[in-house]
Amino acid sequence: MATHLGLRAALISLLIFLLFLAGWHFATLPPATTSASVLAPQTQQDDDYAKLMGKSKESESKVTGFPSPAQMGLAMRKHLSDPFYDNGPNDKGIGIQLGYSLARVGLGFLIAALVAIPLGFVLGMSPLMQRALNPFIQILKPISPLAWMPLALYTIKDSSISGVFVIFICSIWPMLLNTSFGVAAVRKEWINVARTLEVSPLRKALLVILPAAAPTILTGMRISMGIAWLVIVAAEMLVGGTGIGYFVWNEWNNLSLTSVMFAILLIGVVGMLLDLIFARLQQFVSYVD
Repeated sequence: MATHLGLRAALISLLIFLLFLAGWHFATLPPATTSASVLAPQTQQDDDYAKLMGKSKESESKVTGFPSPAQMGLAMRKHLSDPFYDNGPNDKGIGIQLGYSLARVGLGFLIAALVAIPLGFVLGMSPLMQRALNPFIQILKPISPLAWMPLALYTIKDSSISGVFVIFICSIWPMLLNTSFGVAAVRKEWINVARTLEVSPLRKALLVILPAAAPTILTGMRISMGIAWLVIVAAEMLVGGTGIGYFVWNEWNNLSLTSVMFAILLIGVVGMLLDLIFARLQQFVSYVD
């Protein structure tokens, strides 16, 4: 039954995708030119105006207007055929730019996990500490991560490390709150059994509380990764230099809509893969009472 349902869902998804491509293709068809416009003589002034508007014969091979699916396919082939070339600061392959973004996200996310998970254990196991730190968490949590960027650039004076800091500050809150909630929600019977057996606090945290709270902790990590991947694109647009966000902004400045759309598609695919990784990890640690 599940296999049959999955097959039907895949067929519906494929149909929606084909309909989308068909609509995109017909929406980007070039308008038909009239015979009068073709036969009309073109003066030097008209030719200069056409060059300015990107409609001269020399620019016929370039993409003008919204790209078609065929032009999008050519752009994808171009970028994926050599994704790791490096021709200078403003001309790097999409693989290199994506690698910079993933490195920043991975480092900021790892630092956030090293801080949030132990602190979440403390808050979940100590109602006193939870009440003491809750006002600070509620004040800092709603602040947009990008609002920290000017302060990070001023204090750190390095755009790449500032990007890592922004990822850290946006990743820490979902992990912290979900870890605290998961630890506090562990069944009291299991805690009482560990106390009866005189298990040390460290062993109790690692062998009793951590396995029970792992699904909730992974949920927080999954949410944090999604937010981090969203934020890094915007952060790299602000600071420039390298990364997939800078690639989008640079290609927009070059008026290459096909490259911009390719980068948008790649951002979505990578985000989906990152989410699938944490979804599999969450299934691996889930259990049934």
